[in-house]
Amino acid sequence: MKIERMLSMIYTLLNHEVISASELAEKYQVSQRTIYRDIDTICATGIPVVSYHGVNGGYGIMDTYKLDKNLLSTYDVETLLAMLGSLSNVFADEQTSDTLRKLQTIRGDGTENDIIFDFESRWIAKHSLRLIKSAIKSHKVISMEYINLKGERMVRNVEPVCLMYRNHTWYLYGYCRFREAYREFRLSRMANLQAFPETFHQQHAMPAQMREKYSRPEPATTPVEVRVRFSSSSLALALDFFPDSEKMNHVDGSITLIFKLNSQDESKWLIPMIASFGEDAEIEEPGEWRTKIKTMLEHMLTKYKDA
Repeated sequence: MKIERMLSMIYTLLNHEVISASELAEKYQVSQRTIYRDIDTICATGIPVVSYHGVNGGYGIMDTYKLDKNLLSTYDVETLLAMLGSLSNVFADEQTSDTLRKLQTIRGDGTENDIIFDFESRWIAKHSLRLIKSAIKSHKVISMEYINLKGERMVRNVEPVCLMYRNHTWYLYGYCRFREAYREFRLSRMANLQAFPETFHQQHAMPAQMREKYSRPEPATTPVEVRVRFSSSSLALALDFFPDSEKMNHVDGSITLIFKLNSQDESKWLIPMIASFGEDAEIEEPGEWRTKIKTMLEHMLTKYKDA
């Protein structure tokens, strides 16, 4: 309790110009004599607590020790606090929590945040993120059983470089020893994740400097235009999936969304996704995609012929 009280007292002093011993004693429900002893202990750690005499006297921390509040605007601080707050929920590490406490010392007027970040994902367990983050920091090789887009299952040993959060999904960027190249791995496709005792010593660059063509497919010469009509009951979900598409509203309340894809190969993921809307979605163009989805549905029906 003493350590927790003194930590809290340090941040209280950082957030106040001057606060009296009686106010601190009342706040922590201890005697003023205990406060004096705590102040002595805090000073012994190297934090310069100054005593001010007079009617409005009390204790404060030397101004030159505090972070300049003009360094960051109120908006900057609130945005950083919101982001770090969400990250601390995901990773639950003391380092992030400590940064949060420090930023709170230069918080503006104490008003509630008007920005909320949520870095959590329903597709991934927090312990996987924490294990990878720890491996990155300690330069430990990690092993996983990974399933790629082709459905192939393979054990990969990876030298982790960084975690990336993109499109509501967490990815690991690292050097794959099997491919002998840098790769991105979606955390939701990992199984049997573990960190080896082995430490790697190669210095890896960040993805912005070394990302390879595999993660940036070259666009086709002629993009494929796709038109999908969604019923009125699925408008919200359709707009969630295709927010940047051109929209054509119909009198019955349905909507046709028009967007372009880089290649025909993207039908491999798009057609099953549109099929998940059931009878609430219909591919209007391209015509060959209508044939593909018809063939897929016929194959599905054969699996339920005895139902």
